[in-house]
Amino acid sequence: MSIKTDYKRVAGLGSAREGTHHWWTQRLTSIALVPLSLLFVFTFGNALGAGYDAVLETYANPWNAVVAILFLIVGFHHLMQGLQVVIEDYVHGRAGVVLLILNTLLCWGFAIAGVFAVARIAFTG
Repeated sequence: MSIKTDYKRVAGLGSAREGTHHWWTQRLTSIALVPLSLLFVFTFGNALGAGYDAVLETYANPWNAVVAILFLIVGFHHLMQGLQVVIEDYVHGRAGVVLLILNTLLCWGFAIAGVFAVARIAFTG
């Protein structure tokens, strides 16, 4: 005996078996963002308002560059997963599929651009 409705049984709809993984990664990224956010704000805050050269000098330090890169990767991954939940819950049909694709492309695009910018500063500074 199955607890699926007749429609779900015929349409093949049911558990995607990814909810637990998604839930756990959302929680782990949120926990990781707490110290990463503090470290990022602390290091960036020291250079804020001090000028272009101070920012270059701050991110030429490998520790600060690694913190910024980790913050960008984890932050955009967390954002992507959060937006995915909102889109899946509130947008249906083709628009939902299009928005999910755009969400993934934009979040990873911004993350890669940010990592590239920090790496460029770190390696040329």
